[in-house]
Amino acid sequence: MEALVIGASRGIGLAFIRQYLGMIHCQRVYGTYRHLSAELKLLQTQYPERLVLLPVDVTKEDQIIQAIATLKGQAQRLDEVIYCVGLLHQQTLQPEKSLRHIHPENLLTYFQINAIGAVLWAKHLAPLLRHGDRAVFAAISAKVGSIEDNRLGGWYGYRASKAALNMFLKNIAIEWKRTMSQAIVVALHPGTTDTELSQPFQKNVPPEKLFTPERTANQLRLVLDRLTDQDSGQFLSWDGTPLPW
Repeated sequence: MEALVIGASRGIGLAFIRQYLGMIHCQRVYGTYRHLSAELKLLQTQYPERLVLLPVDVTKEDQIIQAIATLKGQAQRLDEVIYCVGLLHQQTLQPEKSLRHIHPENLLTYFQINAIGAVLWAKHLAPLLRHGDRAVFAAISAKVGSIEDNRLGGWYGYRASKAALNMFLKNIAIEWKRTMSQAIVVALHPGTTDTELSQPFQKNVPPEKLFTPERTANQLRLVLDRLTDQDSGQFLSWDGTPLPW
C-alpha cells in the first residue's frame, strides 16, 4: 500500500501518518504540510525511507500540481488518500454566530481551505488512483456540514464550506464511477477530536465524546477498511453509520 495524507502536520492528519507508518503492508506514506511541525519532522528522521514530506498550500493549485509531479516521480500509484486539511478559526477569523458577523473574505477563506482544496487534489490525483485495484479518496468533513441535521444555525462559513465539500465528494464519486469504478470516495465525520481546531469549543463536550487524534484515526481506520465500491459517495460518521446530507 502507498498512501497520501494531505494536511499531515498535526491533529488527525499526524495521527494518520503514525497509523500508516505502523502498518507493515504500507510501503510508503506521503504527507503534505503548510507549516512543518516538530512532530512530523521527527517522524521523517525516524522513517527516512518510508515517509516523504511535501510542502503545499492547498489554496494554491500550482503548488498542488508541483507536489503531485514530485510524487509521481516516486510513486506508480496511490491506494489511499486522506484530506485532513480544515479551518474553523484563526487569529483573524472566528465562526459566525449571526448574519451580522459575516465577512465575504472570511467565507472565501473557509471555502478555499475546507472545500476547494480537496476537489483540486482530486482533479490532479486521478491518474495515480486509476490502477484497477481498490483505491480510496476520503476527506475529513463534519456533521455540522449536514443541511438536514442543522438545528442550531450559526457557524455560517464553516457549515457551508463543509456542505460544499460533501457536494464536491458526491460529484467526484459519480464521475469516477464512470471512469474508474474501483475508486471509493467518501466524506468522513471524525467526531469531536481534541485538536487545535476544536479546543475553543470543547467546554460542553462530555469527556467520553472527546476523542484523541489517535483514537479518531483508529476509528476511521475501521471505517475505511470496511469500505466497498458500493459505499462510494457516502457521508459516514466515525462509527460507520451514514449521515444525512
